[in-house]
Amino acid sequence: MPGMRDIKRKIASVKSTQKITKAMKMVSAAKLRRAQEAMEAARPYANKIYDVVASIRKRVNPELHPFLNTKEEVKSVCLVIFTSDRGLCGAFNSNVIKATNKFITENSDKKVKLVCVGRRGYDFFRKRDVEVIDKYISFGGRVTFDDAVKIGESIVKNFLEEQFDEVYILYNEFKSIVYHVPKVVKILPLVFDKDENEVLVDYLYEPKPDILLNNIMPKYINFTIFRALLESTAGEHGARMAAMDNATRNAGELIDKLVLSFNKARQAAITKEILDIVNGAEALK
Repeated sequence: MPGMRDIKRKIASVKSTQKITKAMKMVSAAKLRRAQEAMEAARPYANKIYDVVASIRKRVNPELHPFLNTKEEVKSVCLVIFTSDRGLCGAFNSNVIKATNKFITENSDKKVKLVCVGRRGYDFFRKRDVEVIDKYISFGGRVTFDDAVKIGESIVKNFLEEQFDEVYILYNEFKSIVYHVPKVVKILPLVFDKDENEVLVDYLYEPKPDILLNNIMPKYINFTIFRALLESTAGEHGARMAAMDNATRNAGELIDKLVLSFNKARQAAITKEILDIVNGAEALK
């Protein structure tokens, strides 16, 4: 059994760690509120721009624009993955990495190229047999629409230059503070679900459909990426808050066990001293 001095040292160390995890939980909770508000504010616009693009897509010839034209043979695929720059957030990053590996396995007949948004995903896949064509790190948890535009413009440029045939994004969709689901969304070329019962009514476009598509498609792609950034950021803070809460409670349980061990060791030491005194008194008789 370890000595009382060692146990006291461990108790002090665990209490210090508990203070850190408790502080990190409070910081993540504050950041989560701001990130969740930004995410919820962006969702209505993202849904509406999706409806607008889907409506135009159903009423025009897909061959009018390369963003709509699906190739018969897909040889290469770009997958944009969203992870965090820092750890200590539970299974948040590992879930994205597992989903990425699953995507690569399911598309083994194609060349999969990765764009890593977040240091954790980049650090993992740069050491594997996967081509990482670009990386975006050190956002620091504060994402802006300019960040999404920077990512979107690079992806669109490479897509138009036929560096790859399809583009997907993979991120943790925010469901609740402790529940995040890896989600894969195809963004290029744009494909929407068709409703066989829908009666299409054509519109008078101003400007023409091809010009309208040229203007609205980049906005749709950039905002889709921006929404993924916001969802991922909110999920990261929620996962880190939950992880730090668990760590704080586990530290409390460990402290209780160490205090019990310390009391047992002290009781054993006191009992031994009493026995020594009694034995000494008996020896003097």
